[in-house]
Amino acid sequence: MHRYLFGFIDNLKLRWKLLVVVIPLIIIPIFLVGGVIGYISTRQAYLGITHTSKDDLSHMADFTIDLLNSHYQQFQVYKQDKQRSFNMELATLTNLAYNVVETQHRQYKSGRLDLRTAKMEANKALKKVNVGETGYIYAMTTKGDLTVHVAREGDNVYNEKDENGRYFIRVMCENALKSKPGEVLFIIYPWRNEILGDKKPRNKVVAYRYFKEWDWIVAAGGYLEETYEDEAFERRSFEELKEKIKSKKVGKTGYIFCMDSKGNFTIHPDGEGKNFYAAKDFNGFTFIKEMCENKNGWIRYPWKNIGERTPRMKIVRYEYFKPWDWIVAVGSYEDEFYKEANEIKGRITESMIVLTILVCIISVALVFLASKILTDPIGHMTEVIRKVKKGRLDERMEVDSNDELGELATAFNRMTQIIKRNKEMEANLAQQGKMASLGVLSSGVAHEINNPLGVILGYASYLEGRLDESDPNYHYIHEIKRESKRCKKIVQDLLSFARTPKPTLEDTDVNDLLDQIVDFAANHTDMYHVTVSKEFARNLPHIQADGDQMRQVAINLILNAGSAMEKGGKLVVSTSLDSEGYVVIRFADNGAGIPPENLERIFEPFFTTKVKGTGLGLAITKQIVEQHQGKIAIASVVGEGTTVTVKLPVEREEL
Repeated sequence: MHRYLFGFIDNLKLRWKLLVVVIPLIIIPIFLVGGVIGYISTRQAYLGITHTSKDDLSHMADFTIDLLNSHYQQFQVYKQDKQRSFNMELATLTNLAYNVVETQHRQYKSGRLDLRTAKMEANKALKKVNVGETGYIYAMTTKGDLTVHVAREGDNVYNEKDENGRYFIRVMCENALKSKPGEVLFIIYPWRNEILGDKKPRNKVVAYRYFKEWDWIVAAGGYLEETYEDEAFERRSFEELKEKIKSKKVGKTGYIFCMDSKGNFTIHPDGEGKNFYAAKDFNGFTFIKEMCENKNGWIRYPWKNIGERTPRMKIVRYEYFKPWDWIVAVGSYEDEFYKEANEIKGRITESMIVLTILVCIISVALVFLASKILTDPIGHMTEVIRKVKKGRLDERMEVDSNDELGELATAFNRMTQIIKRNKEMEANLAQQGKMASLGVLSSGVAHEINNPLGVILGYASYLEGRLDESDPNYHYIHEIKRESKRCKKIVQDLLSFARTPKPTLEDTDVNDLLDQIVDFAANHTDMYHVTVSKEFARNLPHIQADGDQMRQVAINLILNAGSAMEKGGKLVVSTSLDSEGYVVIRFADNGAGIPPENLERIFEPFFTTKVKGTGLGLAITKQIVEQHQGKIAIASVVGEGTTVTVKLPVEREEL
């Protein structure tokens, strides 16, 4: 076992080795001390356990009964007051309506109005009066003919029935005929008004008085729920009462619940609205049934909640509330009588856990910081060594200390500097030898090949002009002329690379220069299948540059992009000014892209992936850009495209 353990540690990084070794030496003693202190504190806390007596539950039950009784009494008084008030209002409105009819009758008796007009005026006046939200005043004869009504005027309603099947109109007509002069009668009946969208019947109260001269029963009616019963207010108050009772906790999980004598739960956290008359405890005893039968008393039973492994003993005090036929019960688990002790134990445990975790975190942080201080320089040195191994000799180790690691980093930096200098010397010697050979070769080629090529081109042009295009020999002459021109261009490229002239600098507007070049290059035969767009920055500063050489650079890069998009594509030529004081020119295409292995050699002379290329175009381009104290870079993704970035300084350095 220990062999595998030490093998695992040996394979870890130095920083993690320090953590694995040091952290257990700190954490284990902390856990041991914390555990002993927590155990002793808990034992001491249990010595101070306070027992809860049955008086607490009884007090909660009495409190709930008082709360229900108070609510019941309040609403009884409220309903009675509102009923009396509403009856008085209806009686007043009925008398008012009766007086209006009586007034119109006097107008008729005095001869100012005929009987028909008097009844019409009374009709209009009565319809203008509303009772509550939907009530109104109406009038009918003792035979049930509606003489005044907002919706059914002219109908006979003598045989109308209320929702209980009672002929309430007949009752009104019979009582009106028997009434004493000046007496206001009342009737209450259930009614569902479909016009108002009633889904269930509502109690309607009507006050009425008989006007014998016209045989009119003048009535004012309104719905009780719109007046003294105010169901929404009562329902809201009842819900508030229920929430108040539910919010009273007994111990940690105990609660107050209410049910009727049939076992229907009226107030309960989870089972409200359900019947539990036949519910059994863990031993199979029907404890709810016993409570419903006894109505008052104490009961103790084992109960197992969902998610609990074992049942717990529960004790319940229950009392009877007769006005609502409710049984009010207050229950709590016996183990929660030790709430105070459990809370003390919990606080001690929490404190010890938090303190232990806090100390562990601080210890881990300090050990991690110490290991970081020791291992970060080593990690940095390892990373630099990996980069130098890949040929990146510009990388240097940071020297932040004078210890052994700092001395090692200084020696390594000195070694890489020497290696880089030697590499540069080798590269310069190789380049000088290559350029010397190229110069000799270029001079020889120019002398030995240009003259014969000139003769070949001359005779080929002469023959091409003499022959008709339909002549079978015309094609061969044309090919001779084209290939000769290609040879001549190769010779010119060799001479250009070997003897690139020093640029003749002049004030140059890059946007104007590129605008001309893009328009010219877009019409080249190699660019017919490519869409070229320009995105030039405004107010671009002028730079010192050789216009002819920059044209050569731009045309070369544009034609290279065109050859990379054989099946068509888009080339975007854009300009901008960066924060370092360089005018930036970008040539971005969506062509085939350049493989990563070719990107490192893309600017080397004679390196090309084209069948007919010389490999000197990009080498000459880079030479020209660098002679302008500029930079050139290529970014490419195979299958997505290539972006060539040329940066030219706005302010040149004097060399």
